[in-house]
Amino acid sequence: MTQPEPGTCFINGDWDSISGIHRFYHEAMATTFEVIILHEDSRYAQQAARATFDGLDRLEAELSRFIENSDVSRINNLAANQPLRVGLDAFECLRLSAEIYSETNGAFDVTVGSRHSMFDAKVEYPIKLDESQYTVQLLASPVQIDLGGVGKGFAVDRMAELLREWSIDVALISGGYSSVLTLDAPPETKGWPVTLSNPHNRKQTLACLYLQRSAVGASGLQKGLHIIDPRTGRPAEGKIAAWACTSDATTVDALSTAFMVMSPDEISKFCSRRPDVQAMVILQDEKKEQRKEKILQFGRWEEETV
Repeated sequence: MTQPEPGTCFINGDWDSISGIHRFYHEAMATTFEVIILHEDSRYAQQAARATFDGLDRLEAELSRFIENSDVSRINNLAANQPLRVGLDAFECLRLSAEIYSETNGAFDVTVGSRHSMFDAKVEYPIKLDESQYTVQLLASPVQIDLGGVGKGFAVDRMAELLREWSIDVALISGGYSSVLTLDAPPETKGWPVTLSNPHNRKQTLACLYLQRSAVGASGLQKGLHIIDPRTGRPAEGKIAAWACTSDATTVDALSTAFMVMSPDEISKFCSRRPDVQAMVILQDEKKEQRKEKILQFGRWEEETV
């Protein structure tokens, strides 16, 4: 399949420089997913990629709020305090989302609804998860779930698991141009080359990483898009883009979104508590006529760049 033209490009890499790779593309979740596999058998690599894309389509059917009978749509149609049993993937995605909500003090939140009208009130997280029954219960009404800030990363992690089941160990998976997960590095390399670029100036390289068994994700302001701070209900300001790097795509997908609304001090404290996480943000100067940008890095980026 022909490589699609990127939209706003936060993450890229010179992957064609690696010999012996096979590249495959698939449209899902309103973006283009890519699987890059290093394997001596091109047909086997194609079959493995197809298996991951089939799994991706099944996952989208469970997680999308735009599909009528998906697990998320069924949850969104629940009355308050009514438990609903859901599939394992939807439950796990919600469980991980709740964990990140707690770790970021609400800066990442997959729920929207009436509680956000109380901007200054400390309100209980309105989802109850019962792991013994795999049920989901909304504790307030109306509340809706939108997994757009974490679903692609979750899908990338699941695709990686499928590749491992096919005994594919050297691979890279991209969920659009905003999240990348790497498995083992190609032989005789430092890792998969991944480039983080300024979305407003693609010629400006912010970091050159060499990744193996790790992930990087990005969020940023695109034309016509506003990122809402779930803690206030108001649009986030002051940042152009944010990146997160750690071991799994679900976490980086969610954290890059959270870092768009967290203050630099909050991000610094978060990375101090989580030394496995690296963060980078582009701040926009408040004096917009000057169009100045400031780039801040948090955590141990040097471990990924050498």
